[in-house]
Amino acid sequence: MTGAPLPAPVLHATGEGPPVLLLHPLGVDRSFWDGVVPALAGFEVLSYDFPGHGEAPVPEDAYTVEDLAAQAAALMGRDGRKPFDVVGVSLGGLVAQRLAACHPESVRRLVVVDAVAVYPPVLRRQWRDRAVRTPVDGLEPLLEPTLGLWFTAGLLARGGPAVEQVRRTFLAGDPRGYARACEALEAVDLTGELGRITAPTLVVCGDDDAPPFLAAAGELAEALPDARLAWLSPARHAGVLEQPEQFVRALLGFLGEENGL
Repeated sequence: MTGAPLPAPVLHATGEGPPVLLLHPLGVDRSFWDGVVPALAGFEVLSYDFPGHGEAPVPEDAYTVEDLAAQAAALMGRDGRKPFDVVGVSLGGLVAQRLAACHPESVRRLVVVDAVAVYPPVLRRQWRDRAVRTPVDGLEPLLEPTLGLWFTAGLLARGGPAVEQVRRTFLAGDPRGYARACEALEAVDLTGELGRITAPTLVVCGDDDAPPFLAAAGELAEALPDARLAWLSPARHAGVLEQPEQFVRALLGFLGEENGL
C-alpha cells in the first residue's frame, strides 16, 4: 500500500442472483455500465466509482492498482458477497486481474476487456505526462484523443448516445482524479501476477483497438489458464459501448456456464 487504505466508495446494487462486479475504465464512472446492467437479469449487479471519478472524492495521496484491488476486495467482503464474478474494462480490467490473482477464493470468473497487464514504455510516458499536465490544463485537451481511441471513425462521424455519454461524463470529471489514476497506470505491472490467476477467464477486445491492447488480448488469453478470447467488431477501446449486443452475448454466454443460466 502507498499509504492509508482507500476509503470505501458507495456500492450500487441491482437485481438478484449471483453477484457480478463491474469495474469501469479511466475518465468515466459507473454509468459506463448503464446499457449493460438491464441485460444481466438473473444476477446481482454491483458497481461503484473509482477514486476521483464520479461521486468518489479525489484521494489526497497517490494510490496504485494494487490499492484499488484491495479496496474492491474489502468492499465485496464487507457484505459477504463471495464468491463473485468480476468484469473490468481497461483500468477496471487491471484491477480485475489483480483481484483474481490475490483473491482466488473470492473471484469465481474473470472478464478482462480492452486491458493490458503492463503498459509499454511509450504509454507509461504518456501516463506520466498526463499525471503532471492534467491538473493544470484540465480534461478538455484529452477529450478528442480519448474519443478517437474509444470509438471507430464511423461511429464518431455519426455521433449518437454512446459518444455523447462519454463526452459528457469525461468532461464532468475531476482533473485531479484523472491525474491520480494516471499515476497508478504508469506504475502498474501485473505480469508477475498472471500465474496466480486460477479463475476461468474471458478476454474481450475491440478488433480495431490500439496495438498495445490488441497484442495484450492475445497474450492474456494465452497466459491465463482456462481462458478464451472474444473479439468485438467493429470496435475500438469502448467496444462495450459501441457493440453492446455483441458484448452482452459473449458475457452472458461465459457467465451463464457456471451459474446454470
